[in-house]
Amino acid sequence: MLEEVQQQEQLDQGQKHNQLNRSMKSRHLFMLSLGGVIGTGLFLNAGYTINQAGAGGALLAYLFGGLILYMVMVCLGELAVYMPVTGSFQTYASRFISPSVGFSLGWMYFVGSAATAGVEFTAAGILMQHWLPDIPVWIWCSVFIAFLFLLNALTTRGFAEAEYWFAGIKVIAVIAFLIIGFAAIFGFISLEDRPTPFLENLAPSGLFPAGIAIVFITMMNVIFSYQGSELLGIAAGESEDPEQNIPRAIRNVLIRIIVFYIASIVVLSAIFPSSEIGLLESPFVTMMEIAGVPFAADIMNFVILTAVLSVGNSCIYASTRLLWSMAHEGMAPKIFGRLSKRKVPFTALVFTMFFSLLSLLTSFMEADTVFVLLMSIAGIAVTISWMGIALSQLMFRRKYLKEGGKLEDLKFKVRLYPFVPLFCLAFCSFILIFLAFDPTQRIGLYYGVGFFIFCMLLYRFKFSK
Repeated sequence: MLEEVQQQEQLDQGQKHNQLNRSMKSRHLFMLSLGGVIGTGLFLNAGYTINQAGAGGALLAYLFGGLILYMVMVCLGELAVYMPVTGSFQTYASRFISPSVGFSLGWMYFVGSAATAGVEFTAAGILMQHWLPDIPVWIWCSVFIAFLFLLNALTTRGFAEAEYWFAGIKVIAVIAFLIIGFAAIFGFISLEDRPTPFLENLAPSGLFPAGIAIVFITMMNVIFSYQGSELLGIAAGESEDPEQNIPRAIRNVLIRIIVFYIASIVVLSAIFPSSEIGLLESPFVTMMEIAGVPFAADIMNFVILTAVLSVGNSCIYASTRLLWSMAHEGMAPKIFGRLSKRKVPFTALVFTMFFSLLSLLTSFMEADTVFVLLMSIAGIAVTISWMGIALSQLMFRRKYLKEGGKLEDLKFKVRLYPFVPLFCLAFCSFILIFLAFDPTQRIGLYYGVGFFIFCMLLYRFKFSK
């Protein structure tokens, strides 16, 4: 089976001159996955989730989301270590489920990831209002789109190096925020016009102000926040020594993501009542302002701006590489499979950037409306993609054992098989079902599922001939 996979990979990747370089080191792979998650989902969306579900609801949602994330990542890890290709879960779904499912997952994730880039550009424009409130959000979106297009047109190594340092800045900023936040909670730092909160806002009476059911409805916000961790699988095709680097990155990323999110939710919930936390102003910036740290609000706003642009950059990378891979598998126009002299899928990059123009909807729509709309689209796309990863691992392991493969030969494997992929499929399905009860996200669910079915039919009647 391994020989067949390697032969197919060589055919898919094309001749040597049209292959991507394996230039990402272990530190790049780790920071790329970590940095892809610490952005709008944490700095802006965490406050929105607390506002909707309350402190207890937000904590429960992010813990439950962390469990799903763990299951997805270990399933992806087994596949990525065995077959480290740039197409990642789209390629796995094509080979272990069916080509039509792989085709649909690929395009679904492409649209969702590109839409996420639009979310990040919108968020960046919102953050610029902190300094220059008179300049429209859509103008800033245009500036940032142009900037990241140029960054992605460089070599993969240059992109990875930039993301490494961007992610490092974000991690340091989150750690600093948590230190200041916990100090403020227990009175070591005074808060402007506020008494020392201690843990009063975390009293049982205020943990679930909207009930338990809202937790499952806000899970789409959580899934969106955790989106980007699966980027590790896509980057495996351009990483050095994937057998060693991927398992290490999975372990480190999972721990840090969950700790950063849960600790941040505790700090924000302890300092602000859930009714005070809005969407357009980051609660991280607000906390630094009332803590009275000199220039801290401006510094934090800059860090968050860097963070959201970094996530947007990662999404553009993922979308571009996925489109390049699908072109080599005959699931996208061949023109997207071309590489520039710098070994960058330039044509795929240009096409991806067009989707980021969705952020320019802020020129005639409210920025918060565009933000929630794009977030819903991206969240549904990644939920379906996560289901595809779990099902691919389930089918892969079954085929591997049926053909005489031995578990001890797998360099990284899912424990508690088949319960982990089955539970992952069940939980993700449960989240999608609950969206039908939320009028604000119901339309996104219908469009998302409808688009997936459309892709299945398109492949059946056009590409399978």
